[in-house]
Order: sequence, then structure tokens, then C-alpha cells
Amino acid sequence: MVSKTPVCLDTLGGMKKCFVSVDRFIPVDAQKIFDLVATPTEHPRIDGSGTVQTSNVQGPERLSLGDTFSVDMKFGAKYRMTNTVVEIEEGRLIAWKPGGDYVWRYRFSPVEGGTVVTEEWDASSSKRCFMMRLLGFPRRNRRGITQTLARIHTIVAPH
Repeated sequence: MVSKTPVCLDTLGGMKKCFVSVDRFIPVDAQKIFDLVATPTEHPRIDGSGTVQTSNVQGPERLSLGDTFSVDMKFGAKYRMTNTVVEIEEGRLIAWKPGGDYVWRYRFSPVEGGTVVTEEWDASSSKRCFMMRLLGFPRRNRRGITQTLARIHTIVAPH
């Protein structure tokens, strides 16, 4: 029997084809980092991909489950992306789903001396998995995630 849902389990350079996860230790309390990421007006400041274009963010001051927020984007052409918060655990986890069939997720794991922050791009159940791979999304998103985590580190722990 052939599955109609793409399953993307093989890896490309240590990342699943339609799932990218990057960790970074930041010597700051998890709640402080969570608060930054849960504030949509901070997203242009923390974005390392270069796609979030302005501080013209519409939505709540701080995100909760089910909230929507919109940001101006540019990936080739300019467009507006509306996201819905689909997972949240105060101080530990937040995830949102853009207008597509994938999820951006942040995990905050307290460890001695700070927090391990994990950012994930999860398109493992996307019907467009094959096309996203062809267009280089996993590698591009890995670079953007790595740069985003570096920006978050600089903002919350500048020294």
C-alpha cells in the first residue's frame, strides 16, 4: 500500500528532509528567552533568515494558544504571513503554524547555567515536502535558524 502522506525520514547532512532542528545554549533563564519569542513585535529583531521585513506586526502583545499574528515578509516578492499559535507551554514551548502545512517551534530546556533553546522547522507531514526539498528549504531554514538563535543570544545575553 502506498501512503498519500509524504514521510520524510531520511537525512541530509544530519537533518531530516522536511524537519530541521538546531540547538543553542544561552546562559539565561528560559522564561526570559520565552518571553522574547512570545512577543510578536520582537520577531523582526530576532529573525536571522532575512525574510521578516518590518516591525509592522499585527496581533496580541504576547502570544497565547490560538492567537494569530501577521508579519510582513519578503522571500523573492513581498507578502504578508499570518500565523496561528498551535502549541504553548509557558516558559518551555511555543509553536505557530503559518498559512502552510508546517510548523515553527521553539523549545526552552533549562540546564545548569542557562537554557538550551531549540528552534524547529517541521514540515514532516507537509504535502509539499518533496517540492520544499527541491527548492532547498531545509538547508536555507537551517542557516536562518542558526542565525536566529545567535540573534536571540545576543539580545538576551549580550556579553
